[in-house]
Amino acid sequence: MSQTNNSLNVPLYINGERVQSVSTEWRDVVNPATQEVVARVPFATEAEVNQAVANAKQAFASWRNTSLGQRMRIMLKFQQLLRENIAPLAELITREHGKTLPDAEGEVMRGLEVVEHACSITSLQLGELAENAASGIDVYTIHQPIGVGAGITAFNFPVMLPCFMFPIAVAAGNTFVLKPSEQDPTSSLFLVELANRAGLPPGVLNVVHGGPDVVNMICDHPDIRAVSFIGSTKVGTHVYNRASQAGKRAQSMMGAKNHCIVLPDANKDQAINNLLGAAFGAAGQRCMANSVVVLVGETKEWIPEIVARSKLLKIGPGTDREADVGPMVSKAAKARTEGLIASGVEQGAKLLLDGRNCRVEGYAEGNFVGPTVFSGVGVEMDIYTQEIFGPAMCIVEVATLDEAIAFINANPNGNGTSIFTSSGWAARKFQNEIDVGQVGINVPLPVPVAYFSFTGSRASKLGDLGPNGKQALQFWTQTKTVTARWFAPDADGGKVNTTISMK
Repeated sequence: MSQTNNSLNVPLYINGERVQSVSTEWRDVVNPATQEVVARVPFATEAEVNQAVANAKQAFASWRNTSLGQRMRIMLKFQQLLRENIAPLAELITREHGKTLPDAEGEVMRGLEVVEHACSITSLQLGELAENAASGIDVYTIHQPIGVGAGITAFNFPVMLPCFMFPIAVAAGNTFVLKPSEQDPTSSLFLVELANRAGLPPGVLNVVHGGPDVVNMICDHPDIRAVSFIGSTKVGTHVYNRASQAGKRAQSMMGAKNHCIVLPDANKDQAINNLLGAAFGAAGQRCMANSVVVLVGETKEWIPEIVARSKLLKIGPGTDREADVGPMVSKAAKARTEGLIASGVEQGAKLLLDGRNCRVEGYAEGNFVGPTVFSGVGVEMDIYTQEIFGPAMCIVEVATLDEAIAFINANPNGNGTSIFTSSGWAARKFQNEIDVGQVGINVPLPVPVAYFSFTGSRASKLGDLGPNGKQALQFWTQTKTVTARWFAPDADGGKVNTTISMK
């Protein structure tokens, strides 16, 4: 679309400054609760992307040699600014994404954890040394930055997902180009501005906006050395393959179908409350949402109470702090979710609670879908094979823990899974036998704290290394190994030694 109101235009961020795009292609950013146009985002031109990368490449020459102590101090200042701006960041998230303010504030806090971890860069980036690996010879490793990195993030966590990428990358001495989601870009932009306000030199951290064309420019650009992606499986596979074929280091954290096992000995009240939060929080728009509940044995008798408690959840705009479920991000997302609910009915699942045709007083145009609960779900149904990415819970009933584990392992995705039980034996069996990267024990959303790596697996991940923790430092650095020997000043010279004994 063409731009009509310059005051709503979202800028690019290049070389430490806001830059108004000259693009002729713009997209409306819409408040999901009201359909009000709250911003307009440009789809950056090729020249603008090239300029952002060029500035990042130029900044890398000096930033890579900035002391660890100085980089640490900038991260410390950044975490302070981030903590001071939790409220305005959450308001931006709610305005453009729709999630409730408490949920948005929780997202900012998870991003803050990563920044706090990046403040440890002075110890994270230490190498190793073996003195006298051979007689008079030392061997040591150095973790050096790789150059210009890039991040491509999904709409569902516009603050947390960028924090999964650039804080560790720039703290390690790299420079960075971020392409946030075009659906809710302003909180990502504000986050980057806070990092620059903390003291990052111009060009170290940049923002470009856009769609598939900009994604491809990033994957193809010869001066970008590494690309990190978090989002859908379709786009993530494309990004990983295209960036890898262009000779870049790449990682893609992608879609999922997360399961939660409930054993009869679980704390019933806690389990059900956690199930509802994991399935319906953020309107189900989480890659870690536990959308499939696997009830073992007599826990099938809990189904009426699960449905009854789901009916009590309040649906409303994200600005209502009493709301449990906010609107979906777009009308297209709502239509897709409602279409999958319809397919579940058509394919034989039992619809116990229907969230379609949801109405919220005063918000007739909002993208609301209420909590939806299915039982009798089969593995061939669309509501099971596809990631609904909406507030829908699919209930599956099995007889034993072994059957539940086998059921989950048969699914191609491996992002996250949980179990609710009071049995240490059952929990240990589950964590040992389940073939999923992230496991929760009486925890519904098994996203680890930031100093542990995000370890989704199988069809939910491409690339050997994930965001956060030690793996993030490995992804954003290259290891250089040095083998060194020094001779005394009066040693015999002139003769070339072509062999080195390692005895």
